[in-house]
Amino acid sequence: MEATQAAIRAKYKILSAQLDERSLRLCAAADATMFGYGGVSFVAKAASLSRTTLYAGAGEVQSREQAARGRIRKPGGGRKAQTEKDKSLLDDLDRLLDPVTRGDPMSALRWTCKSTPKLAAELQAKGHEVSQATVWRLLDELGYSMQSNRKSREGGHHPDRNGQFAPMEFMMWAATKAG
Repeated sequence: MEATQAAIRAKYKILSAQLDERSLRLCAAADATMFGYGGVSFVAKAASLSRTTLYAGAGEVQSREQAARGRIRKPGGGRKAQTEKDKSLLDDLDRLLDPVTRGDPMSALRWTCKSTPKLAAELQAKGHEVSQATVWRLLDELGYSMQSNRKSREGGHHPDRNGQFAPMEFMMWAATKAG
């Protein structure tokens, strides 16, 4: 029995690096049903999986419900959004951005002069658990450009661009145009 447990442990050590959660769960459930009575406990211990996971896998094998949907996890799984957990985060971010927001008020393009690490540090100082990447995502959701607009170089194509700055050259240019 120890040799079988060692073999199962080695098998799932290899498989856990190659398979996603659902595939690993289905494989373990198939092994558990192969062992019959006590198989769930045996495979769970050998593969370092929970018995609940194996029971869920066995249910999936029997119903094939999850396979038809093509999902690995149930809808709604995963972390909650930071703004759901921390209701005042967007308000505080907006207060930080308001004095330094740039852009045309008539267009949707806006940007800020503050960097995302500085904004994250200021939000952390206010007691929010937020990272630079989260601030980046929030700014993107709020319609901020992650890059400020570049100034265009105006007036560089006129042949006598500096004429207005040199009075003598301007007078000569004006005389040639008039005559």
